[in-house]
Amino acid sequence: MESLFTLPEEYQALRESVRALADKKIQPFAHDVDANARFPQEALDALQSAGLAAAHVPTQYGGEGADALGVVIIIEEVARVCASSSLIPAVNKLGSVPLMLGGNEEQKKRWLTPLAQGKGFSYCLSESEAGSDAAAMKTRAVRKGDGWVLNGSKKWISHAGFSDFYTVLASTDPEKGSKGITAFVVEKSDAGVSFGAHEKKMGFKGSPTREVYFDNVEFGDDRRISEIGAGFALAMKTLDHTRITIAAQALGIAQGAFEVATKYAHERKQFGKPIFDFQAVQFMLADMAMEIAAARQLTYAAASKSEDLASDLTFFSAASKCYATDVAMKVTTDAVQVLGGYGYVSDYPVERMMRDAKLTQIYEGTNQVQRLVMARNLNSVL
Repeated sequence: MESLFTLPEEYQALRESVRALADKKIQPFAHDVDANARFPQEALDALQSAGLAAAHVPTQYGGEGADALGVVIIIEEVARVCASSSLIPAVNKLGSVPLMLGGNEEQKKRWLTPLAQGKGFSYCLSESEAGSDAAAMKTRAVRKGDGWVLNGSKKWISHAGFSDFYTVLASTDPEKGSKGITAFVVEKSDAGVSFGAHEKKMGFKGSPTREVYFDNVEFGDDRRISEIGAGFALAMKTLDHTRITIAAQALGIAQGAFEVATKYAHERKQFGKPIFDFQAVQFMLADMAMEIAAARQLTYAAASKSEDLASDLTFFSAASKCYATDVAMKVTTDAVQVLGGYGYVSDYPVERMMRDAKLTQIYEGTNQVQRLVMARNLNSVL
């Protein structure tokens, strides 16, 4: 019987090719990207040349047409060597999925084609006072003739100022709460769009995170990609698909830390033998391997459900994000412990991986919110 849990050859080949690219063209710059909090341009160039920066874009718009599992593997393998670089394909997918789900054919051609050619696409949902409670947003879009005028600001926006296009969720009828929110595409070049200072973050330092400000930004109704009032539902549907990419990031970070810790344990000698020979270290590494393997199976299952639009997608998406990111935090912390003092300094990458792992537990919905989502969707897995 053919194993249900063995990746088909095309996915194994994809992993091998992305890993080779990441090891050669991304990993050598990872330390410098983090140390200098600079954008990983080398990674963008390499990913774009290989068609991997926005591989999810359908072939009719110039993309690779990669399915959800393919995108997971791309992000996982890039995150294994540089988490900041893995946000390039992850942010591009997050920003454009609302368009793919809600936009018409003309809109998809207008924005997905340049995305496939190398433009960036970000997602603007969170605000200073509307984080986990996203429906409490204050950003407003008001009708003006046949178009709209947008005012407000968005917080914690990945690749803000770098991306060319932004999916923006705005209140169009405050009295209706979450049913009064509408989704639009805003372009960086639009008059009235500006950006705040770069956030000084604990990790993911190579990914620019800034506020986005909208000051009387005017555009036509052709920028609207949801039905009026249906934007919040579109945003939540988007997260069902994109939270899996955060799980993929976490998987890659954990795998990278596990590999460093295992190699170090075989090379480092104390008391006349490699520290790997001590059962205490063996058990730590065994737990790492076990938890990564479990997280990978859950994440790949969620990716399959994303592609199939399965009825239990919401549960599995939240579960994969929650579990894989908790695993990444534990694995990276233990990797630092295995390396001891060397793990705490930047000579080795595990301290960076530990800092990066923390964000995966927070963004695209904290893991506490993920547990709420799972609890509200238990019927789908009964």
